[in-house]
Amino acid sequence: MSEAIYVVGVGMTPFGRCLDVSIKEMVRQATGSALRDAGLERDAIEAAFYGNASQGHMEGQHMIRGQVALRAMGIGGIPVVNVENACASGSSAFALAVNHIRAGAGEVVLAVGAEKMFSADKARMFSVFDGAMDVSQGTAALAELTRQGAGIEIPPGTTSPRPYSIFMDVYAAMARAHMKRFGTTQRQIAAVAAKNHRHSVHNPLSQYRDPYTIEQVLAAAPITYPLTVPMCSPVSDGAAAAIVCSAHALRRLNLDARRAVRVLAAVVQTGADRSYDDVSNHVTVRAGARAYEMAGVGPGDVSVAEVHDATAMGEILQIENLGFCAFGEGGPMSERGETQIGGRIPVNPSGGLESKGHPVGATGLAQIHELVTQLRGEALARQVEHARIAVAENGGGTYGVEEAVACVTILGR
Repeated sequence: MSEAIYVVGVGMTPFGRCLDVSIKEMVRQATGSALRDAGLERDAIEAAFYGNASQGHMEGQHMIRGQVALRAMGIGGIPVVNVENACASGSSAFALAVNHIRAGAGEVVLAVGAEKMFSADKARMFSVFDGAMDVSQGTAALAELTRQGAGIEIPPGTTSPRPYSIFMDVYAAMARAHMKRFGTTQRQIAAVAAKNHRHSVHNPLSQYRDPYTIEQVLAAAPITYPLTVPMCSPVSDGAAAAIVCSAHALRRLNLDARRAVRVLAAVVQTGADRSYDDVSNHVTVRAGARAYEMAGVGPGDVSVAEVHDATAMGEILQIENLGFCAFGEGGPMSERGETQIGGRIPVNPSGGLESKGHPVGATGLAQIHELVTQLRGEALARQVEHARIAVAENGGGTYGVEEAVACVTILGR
């Protein structure tokens, strides 16, 4: 990345179940926090990219979502682009904001993501995820994804009778496939969840802040084998925002360069056809390779990471895909404690999606919020010491045997 581009402001609402808070209000809170963090007024924003995936389904706002949300807080008269990339909508909006500056189309750009997903209508709430795969294939798309888990039986009594997202079936199948191929254990998956719940205790914006032991995770109510409830991200509401600017704007606006965090890479990668066993061509592997090359760093240089742990199994897969360990070693690495704060490569110090929450359009920008906070040294009790290089990985949807899209962002001081 040639011209220096910086994150100068981040903001985020608490994630949770917010039946009485509108999406407009959540956008106002997150964007307002980012502006105050940057020391900017609204009229400094020259363009905005708005990530959202579900408001058409949940509220009937199928179009102009960003214009509606931002105009309500007085931001108008600028280019506003709506971004839908399933769970990677927020990180895709961030990459577009960065590229807007790189293209010379503006110098100060807002990326904001928001989602209001929790509802008393559980059928509507959980069916929002059905559209994150190829609906033209009907049940065949889900059948192909879950076929990966063949060969390991689902023990009786380990599937919840209550409704849940179809993506939990997908992640459970991926987990069983990993268990069969590499010997990964349910306890190792539980170690990831316990670690992330411990991290979330120190995150005041997290949806859940209760610590769990590995034994408590294993003994919790099931979703579908090998996943239990604490291993899975909840349905969430929330918003997060980041303001990026050019080096010229940093000087022109007299912003605090000491707190500015440089964007070293922002990559969006679409999946491609591959067999499940062809792990070296996973979409995140390819996105990570591009990002590392762009940033001029490698996995061994990374101080801290936020990855897409829609389930604890997702974290195991992604730390392998990002090169933090060899394929098949993500489970043992997690069980040894190498990914906890104070470990070799702390992962999800925010608590991750499992604890912090997962309002899908906001998730990628919440990762940016956490990593900027870490690189500034402002994370307090969850601070990773001497953090210099940070990686965010955020996936969206499914197609074939993997995510439909993967975003990898690298930040540095």
